[in-house]
Amino acid sequence: MGVINVTPDSFSDAGTHFRVEPAVTAAWGMLDAGAAIVDVGGESTRPGSLGVTAEEELRRVEPVLADLAGAPVSIDTSKAAVARRALELGVELVNDVTALRADPELAGVIADARCYLCLMHMQGEPRTMQVNPTYGDVVSDVKRFLEERLAFAIGEGVREDLVCLDPGIGFGKTVDQNFELVRRLEELVAIGRPVLVGFSRKSSLGKVTGARTGSAAASVGAAVAAFDHGATILRAHDVREHVEALEVAKAVAG
Repeated sequence: MGVINVTPDSFSDAGTHFRVEPAVTAAWGMLDAGAAIVDVGGESTRPGSLGVTAEEELRRVEPVLADLAGAPVSIDTSKAAVARRALELGVELVNDVTALRADPELAGVIADARCYLCLMHMQGEPRTMQVNPTYGDVVSDVKRFLEERLAFAIGEGVREDLVCLDPGIGFGKTVDQNFELVRRLEELVAIGRPVLVGFSRKSSLGKVTGARTGSAAASVGAAVAAFDHGATILRAHDVREHVEALEVAKAVAG
């Protein structure tokens, strides 16, 4: 899953794709490089970020989605209005970092559209999530949360076979907790739905290598580890490097 942040304040690309043409060009480039889908988002969820209105989010993503008509695209949003319009423009997956907790209408929009859904774990909200994240056992707590949100989605009419789950690397977790989630990813895979991992360029990788954020090489290392522990979808900024590394890892795994 390639990442296209149509925002001026993304932690990973500093607004590189905030204009329509660079965003669309980058998205097609990711697909050409082997991405199965590109994830377009118009609201930053980096630590400390503030939200934007649905109108502003739509203003950012709508022209990008329109220019990507016919391509496999997901929308990174927690708002029903944004998801509804994105689905009209051909989006096939809604990637919700709040796991259907932010907008009471979103579950119905997804159920009616019979589209794919990704439910992500986040402790707190982007503005405060990195302020002393605390768990009893991070993997058990995240697993319990994802099971509860999966049950909620199904109860709202979302088809279970269209749901994937994301432990939310970097969303209300310490460095050690992020690595623990990947180390014990099999426990989340056991829920029975595909697991998405987004470790690309996260600051936890930089803590290991001594950099401010994770490099492409560090991101690939985390992705291969996640693949080895059962991840089905890898969300990445540097698509070609991830695709090549995963092809080799898959060949080694047989």
